[in-house]
Amino acid sequence: MLSTLFAVLFYVATLVLLAGLLSKLWRYASTPAPLKIPTTPAPTSRSGVAMRLMREIVLFESLFKANKWIWLFGYLFHAALLLVLIRHLRYFTEPVWSWVVLIQPFGILAGFAMIAGLLGLWGRRFVVPRIRYISAPSDHIMLGLLVAIGLSGLAIKYVFPTDIVMVKAYFLGLMRFELNPLPADPMLLIHLGLVVALMVVFPFSKLVHGPALLFSPGRNQVDNPRERRHLAPWAAGLEGQQRTNADGAAAAAPVTAANKS
Repeated sequence: MLSTLFAVLFYVATLVLLAGLLSKLWRYASTPAPLKIPTTPAPTSRSGVAMRLMREIVLFESLFKANKWIWLFGYLFHAALLLVLIRHLRYFTEPVWSWVVLIQPFGILAGFAMIAGLLGLWGRRFVVPRIRYISAPSDHIMLGLLVAIGLSGLAIKYVFPTDIVMVKAYFLGLMRFELNPLPADPMLLIHLGLVVALMVVFPFSKLVHGPALLFSPGRNQVDNPRERRHLAPWAAGLEGQQRTNADGAAAAAPVTAANKS
């Protein structure tokens, strides 16, 4: 029964995650940007914008310039999370790729680093007055959920071990639409339940800030307002309509004057 329940939960969570992300990204891509508002100093070419976005995604450049210690905790968390996710690829591949095998010890250490980074980011929401003022309950819930996932994963590794062979067989089966038995260990079920919750709420939370960065006008616009006029597609259509109306009114004016005379 547990195997069936979690199979349904993971299938539904995957659908919600994919549909929610695609919907959110479509809204970002289709939202017009009527103003030219690149955050200065900004690049003046498309290649420069691409490099700027790459530095922002890989190095968190603007955060580093703004606040070094927040950048440290943020970068620690994101880099460790990436290693942890890569480490978990062994549960979804057979045979396991060689580079995934090599990264396993680093992935275990990254679990501790991820918790440290999360606690640092969570602590600033209590310590820094202006951050505490703008922190909503959802911010604390998201951070608490991520910490709980990390702690429960480490607990499975060091305190409440489970049969990882069965776990891998279970997830490989889900990928092939087959149902294999799932270990009924409480800590494993807690960990998987928290992961399901994160998958469901992810597309509707602030955690989508990563992909959203690509659609930020302050980051993805070229700083060329003097060389080229920026006009959103909907504004261009409206301007063309106004120009047509103005031309029609100007053409009708002489006829009206002649009728009056």
